[in-house]
Amino acid sequence: MEDFYDAILKNRITLVDFYATWCGPCRAMHPILENLKTLTGDKLRILKLDIDDPDNALIIGKYNIRSVPTLIFFRSGVMLWRGSGVVSAEHLAGLVEKFHAESVNA
Repeated sequence: MEDFYDAILKNRITLVDFYATWCGPCRAMHPILENLKTLTGDKLRILKLDIDDPDNALIIGKYNIRSVPTLIFFRSGVMLWRGSGVVSAEHLAGLVEKFHAESVNA
């Protein structure tokens, strides 16, 4: 798996999905994220982090993850947006388009 910090530090938009296997809303996000990837193509990298994996404990603490699913968009190490709960693919795709346009116009 690609290292978390390697992924978020790239100049590519990365969506990190903080989830737990026991979480119903997290399971509901799985097909939504698959649809999002179809909608956004190469504009977006999606990285999933299991909050119950001890290897992720420092990251969970650093980003103060208290509920799942928590979704965070990053680009070049900067947090662009954060939300919790089930979010539609269309809403997330709109954010990707916004962030992509900002990076093209920067």
